[in-house]
Amino acid sequence: KLNPIVGFYDPLNLAEADFWGFGNEATIGFLRQSEIKHGRIAMFAFVGYIVQSNIVFPWPQTTAGAAHPSVDLLPEEQWDAVPLGAKWQIFAVISALELWDECGGGYLPHYTKGRKPGQYPTFQLFRDNVHFVLDLYDPAGFNKKMSEETKERRLTAEINNGRLAMLGIFGFISADKVSGSVPLLNDIASPYSGDPMIPFEGQFSYF
Repeated sequence: KLNPIVGFYDPLNLAEADFWGFGNEATIGFLRQSEIKHGRIAMFAFVGYIVQSNIVFPWPQTTAGAAHPSVDLLPEEQWDAVPLGAKWQIFAVISALELWDECGGGYLPHYTKGRKPGQYPTFQLFRDNVHFVLDLYDPAGFNKKMSEETKERRLTAEINNGRLAMLGIFGFISADKVSGSVPLLNDIASPYSGDPMIPFEGQFSYF
């Protein structure tokens, strides 16, 4: 249904798996949620890579007045140039959003126990008890009356776009790290000497 040309593709037979003894239904819920979430992150990353290669925010990056990393740097090098404290702030926000998702916002079941895959909880409980904050999805409420058919069609498009974005962002990173690994990007790729899989390289390590 997502891609009639490819059809159902499951070379590792994950559709029959049972993760952590939770049962097959919970495992499929986990896998679907993971794919949608990582697809969304990849879409942000893919667009971010292109934007960071061409645009620098005009305002200071830090309270000390330091500017954002230059567009002369690769996006990977720009990340390396971000101060350690700023990186921890980013990871703290990500962790808080992950925790909110895992808790279902205090009202949704877990995605392994019946929640619709990809449904991120609203911040209503947080708004009621802490302070105002906009929801991640449809903060203005424009899609409240959207039909189920439209929602399904848009989710299908989102999953397909997310899959492409996962291939795209890893294509960018691979082309920069391993020369010639992505022939289509040879003309725009630049060598990167760091390790994209070590986000705190040279700044923090458990070892």
